[in-house]
Amino acid sequence: MQAVPPMAPIVPEGGGGWYRASGSKLAQVFYYAFLAFCTVLFVYPFLWAVSASLKPRQEVFDNKLIPKHFHPSNYLDVFRGLADTIYKAPFATWFFNSMWIGFLAAFTVTISSALVAFGFAYFRFPMRNALFGCVLATMMLPGVVTLIPTYLIWNKLGFTGQGTFLFLSRNQYPLWASNLFGSAFYIFLLRQFFLGIPRELFEASRMDGDNYFSMFRRIALPLAKPALVVTFVFEFKASWTELQKSLIYLHADNTFTIPRGLKNLLDLYGPSAGGHGDYQVVIAGTVLATLPMIIIFFLGQRYFVEGIATQGRKG
Repeated sequence: MQAVPPMAPIVPEGGGGWYRASGSKLAQVFYYAFLAFCTVLFVYPFLWAVSASLKPRQEVFDNKLIPKHFHPSNYLDVFRGLADTIYKAPFATWFFNSMWIGFLAAFTVTISSALVAFGFAYFRFPMRNALFGCVLATMMLPGVVTLIPTYLIWNKLGFTGQGTFLFLSRNQYPLWASNLFGSAFYIFLLRQFFLGIPRELFEASRMDGDNYFSMFRRIALPLAKPALVVTFVFEFKASWTELQKSLIYLHADNTFTIPRGLKNLLDLYGPSAGGHGDYQVVIAGTVLATLPMIIIFFLGQRYFVEGIATQGRKG
């Protein structure tokens, strides 16, 4: 009687599943470990700043996150110190100036860039791609190159001196009014998003009797909300941290913005003030200046992430 050979072990289809599963779990461990490392890397400086802002001067650089002695009065010194010195405008006034100028800069560049981007995405006209290329080419110019010509233009228009125009100081307009003409980067970002909208939606709207502006307002803007939020947040952040223009155009104390205020804080409480540095007050002002950007990011986080993920899609 012939012996029957033993059956080979049954290997699941696509063998090596256990090894693949183990490798996948190991990859996940490394992935989350890397994310945790990056989180600590980015969050720790802010936590250190919050901790240092609550310490007395002698403990600022002791590298301990939990202060031995809490000094929340450092935050009051940010307002009281500046109000009682040669800088008559309090920190709160500069905070309000930055909020107002940042909102105007972000709102105007979002709307103007969206209008231009919609024109490049929807309309078909001669030299369209060439004109769009010229718009993109302007991004190659360093901002420093245009500082002097831009200043001369604003000076010719009368917006570099004292006085009030409408509801703002005249020398505050150069910090945001140029955004009325759009921005090449935001035009590119929004155009790519508009190209992802099915053209049939616009054609159906035209058949219903809508004009081009109605199509832009009723179809393009609602569908492009994530990209619009990205544009708004990017520009608000850029305006909020702008120091160079504020040093050039702002000379009156009551027109200063947060970056200019932080510089004055450093001048007032830094090493040059009385031979020692009250850095805890400067750091407290920095923490206060950071909070609005953190709040804005968390409020628009869902749209922000979606807008970044879809900025390069094309229909």
